[in-house]
Amino acid sequence: MTQGKVSVTNKSNNGSDVQPMATAPPSYEEATAEGGSPCYSGAYPGDSEMLTEFSWDDKNIRRIFIRKVYTILMLQLSVTLAFVAVFIFCEPVKYYIQANPGWYWASYVVFFVTYLTLSCCRGPRRQFPWNLILLIIFTLSLSYMTAMLSSYYNTKSVIICLGITALVCLAITIFSFQTKIDITSYQGVLLVFCTVLLICGLFLAVILPFGYVPWLHAVYAALGAVLFSMFLAFDTQMLMGEKQCTISPEEYIFATLSIYLDVVYIFSFFLQLFGTPERQ
Repeated sequence: MTQGKVSVTNKSNNGSDVQPMATAPPSYEEATAEGGSPCYSGAYPGDSEMLTEFSWDDKNIRRIFIRKVYTILMLQLSVTLAFVAVFIFCEPVKYYIQANPGWYWASYVVFFVTYLTLSCCRGPRRQFPWNLILLIIFTLSLSYMTAMLSSYYNTKSVIICLGITALVCLAITIFSFQTKIDITSYQGVLLVFCTVLLICGLFLAVILPFGYVPWLHAVYAALGAVLFSMFLAFDTQMLMGEKQCTISPEEYIFATLSIYLDVVYIFSFFLQLFGTPERQ
C-alpha cells in the first residue's frame, strides 16, 4: 500500500510546470477489490468472501482486528462460564434443566440455525447490528447446551476441566502466534482427523444401544479434543495474516465465532474424557 503522497507533474501547452497534484492512498475497499483469494479450501461453508489478499503489512489494522476478536471472545466465554457456574452450583436450576430436556433441544435448534446463518450468509454476518444480535443468540444457546452438559458431572471435575481447557487454549494460542510453522497449510490433516472422528462417533452411536463402552468413548473424546485443538491453532493463525490462508478484517464476527466454538468443544471433550459423572 502506498504511503505518503504521490506527486504527478504535468506540463501545460506553453511548457510551464503545473503544480503537483497529490493523490490520496487507496481505501481498504479499493485495495482489496482487485485481488483474489490467496487460499480457499472450502473448510467453512460460504467462506470465499472471508479470505483476502489484503496487505497485512499494515500492522495497525491487524492489531485492531485481533483486539476486537479477542474482546468479543472474552465476553462470550464470560457468559458461558456464568451459565456453567449457575447450572452446577444452584441445585434448583440443575434439577429443573435436567427434568426438562426440551429446553436443551430447543437451544440446539437455535444454535444450529444461527451457526448456519452466520457461516453461510455474508449479509447478516457483516451487517450491523444483525451480526451482533445473531452472535449473542448463538452464544446464549451454546452456553445453555454447555452448562446443561456440565450439570451431569461432578462439580469438582467440571472446575478441573475448566482449568485444563484454559491452560491448553492459552498454550495453543501462544504457540500459534510464536511458531514459524504455517498451520493453515495442513488442511488435509484436519480433514483426515474429521473423518476419523465422524466414523468413531457413528460407530459409538450404533453400539451404544447394546451397551456402553467406556474405552471407545474415551478414544472418541480424546480424538475430539485433539481435533479442535488443531482447529484452534488453525483459526488463530488465520487472524494473524502472512500465512497461506488469512481471514479478512471485515470478518471479525466469523473469526470470533470460530475460535469460541473451538474453545467450547475442547472443554466439552475434556469433560467427557476426564469428568466424573454425578451420581443421581
